[in-house]
Formats: sequence, C-alpha cells, structure tokens
Amino acid sequence: MTPTHMRREIEEIPEAVARLLDGGEAVLAAAGRDIRERDPRFVVTVARGSSDHAASFMKYAVELTAGLPVASVGPSVTSIYGVRLKLAGSACLAISQSGKSPDIVAMAEEARRGGALTIAITNTPDSPLTHGADHAIDILAGAERSVAATKTFVNSAVAGLALMAHATADEALLSALRQLPEHFRAAIGCDWMKIAAALDGTNSLFIIGRGPSMAIANEAALKLKETCAMHAESYSAAEVMHGPLALVKPGFPVLALAARDRSEPSMAEAADHLVGKGATVFTTTALARAAAPLPFASTGHPMTDPLALVVSFYAFVEAFARHRGLNPDQPPNLRKVTETL
Repeated sequence: MTPTHMRREIEEIPEAVARLLDGGEAVLAAAGRDIRERDPRFVVTVARGSSDHAASFMKYAVELTAGLPVASVGPSVTSIYGVRLKLAGSACLAISQSGKSPDIVAMAEEARRGGALTIAITNTPDSPLTHGADHAIDILAGAERSVAATKTFVNSAVAGLALMAHATADEALLSALRQLPEHFRAAIGCDWMKIAAALDGTNSLFIIGRGPSMAIANEAALKLKETCAMHAESYSAAEVMHGPLALVKPGFPVLALAARDRSEPSMAEAADHLVGKGATVFTTTALARAAAPLPFASTGHPMTDPLALVVSFYAFVEAFARHRGLNPDQPPNLRKVTETL
C-alpha cells in the first residue's frame, strides 16, 4: 500500500529535526542571547491549533529552565477587540506554520509595538509574521502536505527548547537536543496498536499528562479528532481525578503519557487509580502496576522525553486512522491553513 502523506512526514521527523539543529543554530543562538541580555520579566505566547500546543509545551520549557512565568495571549484580544496589552519588558513567542494567520500576525506586531522582544517561529521564512519580528526562526521542517501537522509541531517544540537552552546556556539540554534524531527514529518504531482493540466500539477516550507531557496530551487529543473522527479529551493527571472521573465506566479507555521526569511517579499512580475505577488504561511508564505498559523511547533528558512520546503517538494515530477505514490525509471539513481574523 502507498504510504500516506502523514506517514511519510512522520518518518521525516528525525531528518527534519537534524536539519533544524544544524541549519538554524546561528539564529537560535542569537535569539537566545537576546533573551538573556534583555532579561524579560515574563513571556507571552501567541498561537492556535497544533502551534498552540507547541506553545503550551514552551510554557513548561521556559518556566522550568528559566524560571520565567509564561502566559498564552488570545490573538483576538487585538484582532477582534482592539485592546493594546501592556507587554513592555516581556518576550513574545509567536508560533505559526504558515506565518500568515491575520490574528497571530496582528498580535505579534502589537506586542512589538508595546515593547516586547518578539520571536517568530514558523515554517515559512518569508511570511508576514517574520517581517514584523525581532528574530525569525525558520523551523526548516520542509513542505508538509498532510492536513494533520506532525513534523512542524515537533520542529516548533524543538526550536523552542533550543532557544531556551541557548538563553540559559544549558549545555546538557543542547546535548540532549543533538541526540534527538536518533531517539525519534526509535520512537517511530514503538508499536502502540494494542490500544486499537480498546478503542474499537467506542468513540471517546481521555488522554492525560502532567507538566510538559500535558501539552503532548493536548496535541494527541487534537490528532485523534482530526484523523480518526474520535472524541478525545486531554486532562492533567491531577485534574482528571475530579469532575471528569464521573465519565469513567468499566472499559473506558485512557492513554496516560508519562515522561521520565519528576511527574512520572504521580502519573503512574493516576494510571493505576483509573484502572481501579474500571478504566482500560495504557501508559508509557514502567512504574505503573495495573495499567498496560506501552513501549517508549527514553531520551535521557526530562525536557526532551515528552517529544519522543508525541512521535510514537503520531505513528500510532496514522495507523489507527487506517484501521478505522479512514484516510488521515483527507479529514472532513479541514484544510491545511486556517486564516483566522
């Protein structure tokens, strides 16, 4: 069978990341140095869709590596409501694959006028978003034909990690990033199709994470909706124990995305607790006693580990879409670029 565009692009992720880390090093280092020298008091992110999930991942990356608080700014605050935010003394990270969504561009331009250091992260170097930024980072992912973003999400997140590694002079993180292509090749080979049997006959599941892997859970839930026409909700492993727990009935499927970081023990505990409530739980940690284990590629660094999980998930969700008789390249009602006002 001819591989889908989505499958081909998943397999291109290791090469795309290597290209970014090599070809984008000078720009990433310069932008990171500017962050360090300006010493912003806080950071704001501007993005939508998968790019917003990359921004959520960046929130944890910035807060955990630099100790700077991060807030997501709604683009409509400027584009629809015309409000000028007080962003002097901040850094603004604007993420957009196309670099031409009017609301993202308008918010980034307003942030710069308001005194923020603006950094555009995009897969389209000559775009409106890059023209108005102090630093423009080309993620060098190459053309992405599948509607569902995969390699652009990963490269956006890697670019953000590299940016903060340079800003904080974190050599351990820079070293971990350079090893990612090898780990991502291993992640693509992790077979998660044992989940499929638990999803057959149902149309809803929870995906849980904590810390940086919470952003990965958000992205995974979106991809299941996009490619598999399946309702999926992402929750923090802490929050799922409150109101959402009421929906958990015997056999209810849950995917617990645990990384090798300080949240792993609590993720394992949450996974086992959900099993105790009757859920069918799959998890990416060996610490769980009752939940079904999934293979995972460990990267050796707590900040890069969640990204290997999303690569494995992408490989699964493409295969699962085909298992359901769907074409992941042609999801109904969707197109590649959404230009929101």
